Amino acid sequence: MNLEQLNFHHLFYFWKVAKLGHLTRAAQELHTSQSALSAQIRQLEDRLGEPLFTREGRTLVLSPTGHVVLSYADGIFGLGQEMLLRLQGRGDGVTRLRVGSVSTLSRNYQENWIRPALADSSVDLTLESGLLEGLLERLWRYQLDVVLANETVPAHPDRPLHCRFLGSQTVSLVGPASTWQDRRLRIPEDLHGVEMALPGQRHALRAQFDALCQSASVRPRLRAEVDDMAMLRLIARDSGWLTLLPEVVVQDELRSGSLAVVGRSDRLEERFYAITAPHHHRMDVLDKLFSQGVLRR
Repeated sequence: MNLEQLNFHHLFYFWKVAKLGHLTRAAQELHTSQSALSAQIRQLEDRLGEPLFTREGRTLVLSPTGHVVLSYADGIFGLGQEMLLRLQGRGDGVTRLRVGSVSTLSRNYQENWIRPALADSSVDLTLESGLLEGLLERLWRYQLDVVLANETVPAHPDRPLHCRFLGSQTVSLVGPASTWQDRRLRIPEDLHGVEMALPGQRHALRAQFDALCQSASVRPRLRAEVDDMAMLRLIARDSGWLTLLPEVVVQDELRSGSLAVVGRSDRLEERFYAITAPHHHRMDVLDKLFSQGVLRR
């Protein structure tokens, strides 16, 4: 089978049934009979050579092949709907921006980056987080428009991606202001035996920090290691331990005075990247976000 033999009308019918999860409701929405709808999906299955659904009682369940086909159909018809909205006029249309971010990325940084889109009434946002590889797969399948990450994208010969550097931020040591206000510690020299909460092993900062400590023969007392920056922020705020993280994560607590910066190291920094797929269409809202400039603090 080649592309010319793919019946996109049948693919659209499959997409509707898969999204609604019910043959009868899909037939009603498509203004056709249930038998005609079933026949056209069977023709698509015959062309593809594999079943798209299995039956469990009266319920239609996607087969493994059905899940793959649905992921592509989402991209095809999602972009088709977006195209129609744009062609009908920018003034009345709505741009759907789908942003993924790695789970170790600061949510404060993500909010700061998308803030112009939050103020734009013509933009609808979808935000999700996860592991980098899963987000990149969704990006490649048109299910995301951009992925925010704190590491560069791994090279993949069959899946070239664009990785744009957004900026960097020096990592700081923070602690409760009631205890640490106006006190300063060197990183890592003064941290031997100090109770600390650190980013988890999957975070790029952790490898940098561990290497510094090892080179200085320093061993902090590790009380918690946390992948999620939102949780690390809560621990920094409530635990009483010292915490190593970019200041953007606890910007509100630093501003209010509940946390204080105890130390900084130019040898530790978090770098921020925006990853896009080269086959994606140009989006004005993304261009606007990219034009904000590079963050350096």
